[in-house]
Amino acid sequence: MANNKRELFLKRRLRVRNKLRKLANGRARLSVHRSSKNISVQLIDDVKGVTIAAASTLEKDLGLVGKNNIDAAAKIGAAIAERAKKAGVEECYFDRGGFLFHGKIKALADAAREGGLKF
Repeated sequence: MANNKRELFLKRRLRVRNKLRKLANGRARLSVHRSSKNISVQLIDDVKGVTIAAASTLEKDLGLVGKNNIDAAAKIGAAIAERAKKAGVEECYFDRGGFLFHGKIKALADAAREGGLKF
């Protein structure tokens, strides 16, 4: 039985990804990673095994280096939606990994939806 935070996180991540794989139908996966200092997101085509688009607070042109707050997450969500449109992707599924869907993760998802991504 999982009893520490890391084990619970890994268990939750596997549960989320396995459920999403069943519903994928060839759509791209919008994968989110959040650390204590940064947040990053990438649009992945699992069939081909390639990253279609990515956005992160580590990119200097976004001006968010070292920021990990709700405003930064919203800007990253808008950036990935814009880059996905340029790549020709309109539908994907949201892979939150083992992160809970609130706070920064929810702000990122809402901004991506407002930017035109459907999931």
